[in-house]
Amino acid sequence: MKLRQLQFIHEVARRNLNITAAAEYLNTSQPGISKQIRLLEEELGVEIFARNGKHLDRITPAGEEILKVARRMLHEADNIHRAADEFQSADSGDLSIGTTHTQARYALPGTIQSFKKRYPRVSLHLNQGSPPQIAQWAADGEVDFAIATEAMEHFEELIMLPCYHWNRCVLVPPDHPLASVEKLTIPALAQHPLITYTFGFTGRSQLDRAFITRGVSPDVVLTAVDADVIKTYVRLGLGIGIVANMAYDPDEDSDLVRLDASHLFEYSTTHIGFRRNTYLRAYMTRFIGMFAPHLTPDVVERAIEYHPGDRYRRLIEELQPELPRE
Repeated sequence: MKLRQLQFIHEVARRNLNITAAAEYLNTSQPGISKQIRLLEEELGVEIFARNGKHLDRITPAGEEILKVARRMLHEADNIHRAADEFQSADSGDLSIGTTHTQARYALPGTIQSFKKRYPRVSLHLNQGSPPQIAQWAADGEVDFAIATEAMEHFEELIMLPCYHWNRCVLVPPDHPLASVEKLTIPALAQHPLITYTFGFTGRSQLDRAFITRGVSPDVVLTAVDADVIKTYVRLGLGIGIVANMAYDPDEDSDLVRLDASHLFEYSTTHIGFRRNTYLRAYMTRFIGMFAPHLTPDVVERAIEYHPGDRYRRLIEELQPELPRE
């Protein structure tokens, strides 16, 4: 059994059994991958992939178990490289982050700017997607960190650390009837067409829950993953916008009236997650602390040591009062 063979089966599975796509990604040939998969199956005495003619049809039950172990072995191999790199070149390397548009656009720029000044030889890679995609990328080792609000808790293999609480605001044109309202209410919002985040993005579940709890059905006429898109359609008069507080820029959005809505919705919490048993290089731990100063190296080390279990859960609970509110 060779490590390269494990890379082949992992990538083929990740590419929905498309050997051609896996070969392109791994910079090798399709026949070469097919041959190595066959050799590995012959060595193990089981089929990893069921076939329909010359095409892979599905992953077999044995293959599912083998792939789980293969992913762990590939992850540990990557940890070995990281440990060696830490001694050879502590201040250089790569850092890949999976996050949403809102985090990339409004929450991360200051941290990334400071990080690049401190670590100019570290290459940063931002990958934007939906929260489930982001969490899956981290679980599969495709990104080092996942930063998002929704859907992260469904991935047990991720260590999730809370970064900050945030809430929402309502954006309306200056001549809108709500612009002069002293204090917003859910029934008042429900009387107007709403433009907000797509379900599963940026705390959308908290917003929906607030309407359901009050027995009100919101008239959501348009959803988007991008706060800038939401603001564009508010300006066009399609409805009122509900966005994260951090998405309002007093200079760029001076043509819109911002109305506080934090009393209407529960606070949401943005987390940073990384795969359990990941070897965190020093600059990775430093990045976490830059983004969320309460997540000191000691806190991160304890989270890694305690996860999963009661001590890990108690640690996360202890962090909650320290979280800043945006």
